[in-house]
Amino acid sequence: MKELIINKNDSGQRLDRFLKKYLSKAPQSFIYKMIRKKNIKLNNKKASPDTIVFEGDIIQLYLADKTIEKFKDQTKIKKSHLPLNIIYEDQNIILINKPAGILSHSANMDCGNNIVDSMVHYLYQKGEYNPKIEKTFMPSICNRLDRNTSGIIIGAKNYPTLKSINDAIRKRNIKRYYKTIVEGAVKKDRLIEGFLSKNEELNKVEITKKERDDSKKIITGIRVLATSDQYSLLEIELITGRTHQIRAHLASIGHPIIGDIKYGNKKTNKYFKEKYNLQSQFLHGYRIIFAELDESANYLEGKEFIAKGSETFVRIEKELFQ
Repeated sequence: MKELIINKNDSGQRLDRFLKKYLSKAPQSFIYKMIRKKNIKLNNKKASPDTIVFEGDIIQLYLADKTIEKFKDQTKIKKSHLPLNIIYEDQNIILINKPAGILSHSANMDCGNNIVDSMVHYLYQKGEYNPKIEKTFMPSICNRLDRNTSGIIIGAKNYPTLKSINDAIRKRNIKRYYKTIVEGAVKKDRLIEGFLSKNEELNKVEITKKERDDSKKIITGIRVLATSDQYSLLEIELITGRTHQIRAHLASIGHPIIGDIKYGNKKTNKYFKEKYNLQSQFLHGYRIIFAELDESANYLEGKEFIAKGSETFVRIEKELFQ
């Protein structure tokens, strides 16, 4: 018999969800069967899969050691040599300015060369994360950015903070702003709405004015920072967060982002690549504001954080608008 003591990073979740993470290789049917047959108990009592576990609770696994080892995935720290541009850090969160060209999450070809792996390795080296102590939790990011979009990534060091930040994002209590340069003169601030559909095969999205069966509503806020005859510098508020939303939404109203290979203008992209060596779309998640948060993170309420764009972005903005 093996006992598992619930700590703060495992507290507040359903028993079955905890077990699915702890015994990650086990079939779901096996976990439910073991709970039903009382081979898995909570505080020495029979429990239901939907019972919430709290810090200090003890789960009893009446399973052979070989069975537990077979179904338990061993957490391995992926070594990362990717430097993190940290703009803020405390005991709960870490704000990272992600460069363009880097993935937010890991992929087979980018093992270690992504924000999540680099953050986990960084916290492991600092002694703030120990996979031998944690049962199911690993530090995680709360928002993603496309590979070729730069800007602020919010990392959570513990489960209460991860839950708090994710809830705040879902409730739109964390305001996220992007800086971008688009083709054409945008005359006034506006709020644009539409419906977004994914094309998985092409890894692109389509924006329509009318709802379709496979579409989701999107809302994008536009504030004009500067404009010329040919280009506009905009601040974009991401009100709904869908795949490629900003890029596709701006292109759909006739203002594609410069450098955007998927949704932009080839001739314009070529010009900026040759003149400025612009290798990605000019889209940078440069500002976040924390509004209403729950107890575990309410000390962040009202705080604003800004991340500077790359040298190339700064140069382009300066030469076009100053």
